[in-house]
Amino acid sequence: MNFSILTENFDMYMDGFLHTLLASFIALAGSFALGVLIAVMRITAFKPIQWIGTAYVEFIRNIPLLLITFVFYFGLPNAGLRLDGFQAGTIALTIYTSAFIAEAIRAGIQTVSKGQMEAARSSGFTYSQAMRYVILPQAVKIVIPPLGNQFLNLVKNSSILGVVAGLDLMYQADLVSSSTLVVFDVFVALFYLMLTIPLSIGVHYLERRLGKSY
Repeated sequence: MNFSILTENFDMYMDGFLHTLLASFIALAGSFALGVLIAVMRITAFKPIQWIGTAYVEFIRNIPLLLITFVFYFGLPNAGLRLDGFQAGTIALTIYTSAFIAEAIRAGIQTVSKGQMEAARSSGFTYSQAMRYVILPQAVKIVIPPLGNQFLNLVKNSSILGVVAGLDLMYQADLVSSSTLVVFDVFVALFYLMLTIPLSIGVHYLERRLGKSY
């Protein structure tokens, strides 16, 4: 392992690391919010909204992330909207991950006793208030493990930005490899571990803490 590659190109690695961190954070927040919305749509009693939520999940989960990224990066310019690689990759990552998060949260909502909703409605809560303050907090606690797995997958899937010049770790590592003729860049793997290991530890800690309170 030639550490001179790391020291001589440290600025490039750090630039890629920061772009990966930013893309992951934006996509994590966006996919969670969108996933919650789609999950609620999937369990609503209003059939047209339920069908839209189901169609969204089934469609997004069954097409490759790369294809979604290409749609935003190469397809939208044909409609007059041009996105750079970072924007296209982050939006695609958000949409792709939201479908899996929606399924996890839907399963959590269905695990919560129906009596919880009935008790909340009888106390004067509207449906949206009951879902927000009573059902969703319990559902999220239940599905912390699968949500944690999806967040870890999101960080690793952020490497898709490298395909569309998204300035992430993989993109910078490719530039370093082309200039140094290194076939396998072990340093980029270490940078990804710097992101995934703390996230994994945080998820396990949150799981234990919320598990006790639940």
